Amino acid sequence: MNTSAALRPGYGGRRPDPHAAALSASIGLWVFMGVATVLFALFVTAYVMRMSGEDAVAIALPWQLGLSTALLAGGSAALQASARAARGVAMRRTRKLLLAGGLCALAFLLVQLWAWSALLSAQVMPAGNPGGSFFYLLTAVHGLHVAGGLAAWAWTARAAWHPAADLVGLGWRIGLCARYWHFLLAVWVLLFAMLGWLTPEVARFICGTA
Repeated sequence: MNTSAALRPGYGGRRPDPHAAALSASIGLWVFMGVATVLFALFVTAYVMRMSGEDAVAIALPWQLGLSTALLAGGSAALQASARAARGVAMRRTRKLLLAGGLCALAFLLVQLWAWSALLSAQVMPAGNPGGSFFYLLTAVHGLHVAGGLAAWAWTARAAWHPAADLVGLGWRIGLCARYWHFLLAVWVLLFAMLGWLTPEVARFICGTA
C-alpha cells in the first residue's frame, strides 16, 4: 500500500472541498462553545449559591487582572484584523497580526499566574474563603480554555508560515481563532465582573436569602 498517497490531500483523486471543511469546522466550534458556555454557567451558578453562605467574604482582586483583560482584548482584536488581512491577500500583515494575537494570549496566561501569586502573597488561599476558592477555580478553568485556543493558534500559525501557505484557507482558520478569542474575552469579562462585584449581600439577594 502506498501510504504517502493516503497522506496527501485529495486521496482517491478528489481534492477536499475547502468550503465544506470551513463549514464543518465552524459548526464544530459553535458546538464546542455551546458546551463551554453551559460549563461556565454551572460554575457561575455554584459561585452565586456558595457566596450566599454566611462564611462567604468578598476578596480584593489584584490589579493584574486589569492588565490581563487588556491583553486578551488586544489578542482578540489582532486575530480579527489578521483574518481580514488574509481575506485581503496581505500575507505579511496576516502573519504579523496572527503572531501578535498569540503572544497576547500567552501574556494573558502569564499575567493570570502573576495575579495568583499576588493573591497567595496576600494569604488568599485556594482552600480558604469561598471567594478565594472560586477565584482560583474559575480562572484556572478559563485559563485551560485559553491554553486550548493557543494549541489551535499554533496549528494555524504553522500553516501561515508554510512556504506554500494558502491565504483562502488561512482566512477561515484565523477567523475561527478570532471567533473563539471573542468568546474567551466575553466569558472572562463576565467572570471578572462577577468576581469583583458579586458581594455576599448581592448573592443572598439573588438567591432570596437576604
